[in-house]
Amino acid sequence: MFLDNHFWNTKCAELNTGVVFAFVFCLFLLDIVWYYINELKMIKKNSLTLSIVIPVYNEEHHLKACLDSIAAQIEQPDEVIVIDNNSVDKTVEIAKGYGFVTLLKEPKQGVVFARNRGFDAVTSDIIGRIDADSILPPDWTYYVKHFYAENSHNDEALTGGCYFYNMRLARFQGWCQAQIAFRFNRFILGHYILFGSNMAIPKTMWSDIRHSLCHDNGVHEDLDLAIHAYKAGYKITYRSGLKVGVKMRRVRSQRDQLWSNLMWWPKTLRRHDRWTWIIGWIGAVFLYAISIGGPLIEHISRFFGYSPINE
Repeated sequence: MFLDNHFWNTKCAELNTGVVFAFVFCLFLLDIVWYYINELKMIKKNSLTLSIVIPVYNEEHHLKACLDSIAAQIEQPDEVIVIDNNSVDKTVEIAKGYGFVTLLKEPKQGVVFARNRGFDAVTSDIIGRIDADSILPPDWTYYVKHFYAENSHNDEALTGGCYFYNMRLARFQGWCQAQIAFRFNRFILGHYILFGSNMAIPKTMWSDIRHSLCHDNGVHEDLDLAIHAYKAGYKITYRSGLKVGVKMRRVRSQRDQLWSNLMWWPKTLRRHDRWTWIIGWIGAVFLYAISIGGPLIEHISRFFGYSPINE
């Protein structure tokens, strides 16, 4: 009896050892399979191409920092297109100083025409759109490429927020701007908008909606693009963590342009027969009223001895 028990105990121990070994071996095989799955994904991701389009008009004070941030990307874009929209300062000279820049000319004045010229010239799978005062984080290109590497994102436009590098409480004020630009607009539109300083779309999307857009200077061209993209069945994805630095213009200086710029918001909604343009108008008035806060915070900061932040 003792021998029988010893025999079966030995067999059970051997069986348990075999089960443990088989389990570990299966984990090993799964790890190998997972590794090669990720390798295949990386191959697919690396096969995607990205062009960054930057419309410019008299941007000699901003363009260099923008292009420097592109040069510092951990994964370089495949193409960078700068579209000069009749600049009379050193903008073109600065753009020519970067070997990776393709410089184009758009004689018809207006950011919408400069944007169209750049988007039409893109040769990549993805069109990235930023402004001349945008400063990209080092992983912006990597983030955008890997977002579109997922097949589920083929029919999506991607956009993100910002922080204002020429303002006090830069990230807090950027967060406040995002609540209006993205959350509030989603409420009155039913979808997110696209932010021209920080966005990307598939080239196929541009081909689909290009001729249906409003081609004039009387609208916010990025808002108009978002409305048409959504109408065409595309999803707009907002990622709050995808932030770029931008300059808050028409607040501390050029305030005479602020009101007309804000009024493009309800005008664009009204152009698309959205009754919510009234809510947009109220929102624009609210933004104009609180815009005094930026210069006020700067004056208070200087009063208490903080170093000035240049406009």
